[in-house]
Amino acid sequence: MYKDFYTPSYEISPLTMAVIANPIKKGETYSYVLEEEMEYAIDNSPSRLMNDACKYLGSSLKGRQDGTREICGITHKAPISVDPSCGMYFFPTTSPANPKCSWIAHTHIDQINRIPDNSTEIIFHNGKKITLKVSYGSMLNQVQRTAQFRYLLDQRIKYLQKHAADLVAEPQP
Repeated sequence: MYKDFYTPSYEISPLTMAVIANPIKKGETYSYVLEEEMEYAIDNSPSRLMNDACKYLGSSLKGRQDGTREICGITHKAPISVDPSCGMYFFPTTSPANPKCSWIAHTHIDQINRIPDNSTEIIFHNGKKITLKVSYGSMLNQVQRTAQFRYLLDQRIKYLQKHAADLVAEPQP
């Protein structure tokens, strides 16, 4: 399913569709990154890659999770916005502390399907497919919670853009 293109480092981008956990030994996890046109093997866990992406844009994974909690009250398996201006919204498949946690880019999902043995197939807009050992109900819940978070954050951003001139502090005479 995955090509063996190894790179020692990777930066999450708008082309990233999924960052999939692949435990190799106890305590060690590496990631398969699925992009629109390429696939990579990375020597870091998915949550580490997500944290690095958040830090690159001036926050951290925990900071993004805290922001999600403030915006819509989601506390567990919180979706995050790595960069809302580029539509980079991701959700975890389990607790991000779990080495089996993968991250899926909400923007790239076309559909999800129930698969026997408590798994879910994700079909992306470009036709690529992955199957994860996550229940369909849990995956559907994560997709819906991410959509709710995206909507609420987008509304805040639109409000701020609309009222930007009014919100700028002007010096008092």
